[in-house]
Amino acid sequence: MAGVINYIKESFGELKNNVTWPTMAEGQSLTVLVAVFSIVFSLAIWGVDTVFSKVVGIYFKFING
Repeated sequence: MAGVINYIKESFGELKNNVTWPTMAEGQSLTVLVAVFSIVFSLAIWGVDTVFSKVVGIYFKFING
C-alpha cells in the first residue's frame, strides 16, 4: 500500500514540476482548433456516408429491376 501512495505522490510531483503546461491562450486556441477539425471531419464523414448510401440504393434498385 505504501508503494501505491508513493507512486501517486511522485506522479503529482512530476505533473507539478516537470510537465510544461500550455498558457491559457494556447489552450483556448488549441481547443478551437480541435473543435473546428472535429466539425470538418464529421461533415466529411457525413458526406461520404450520404454518397455511399445513395450508391448502394441505386445499386439495389438496379439489381431488383
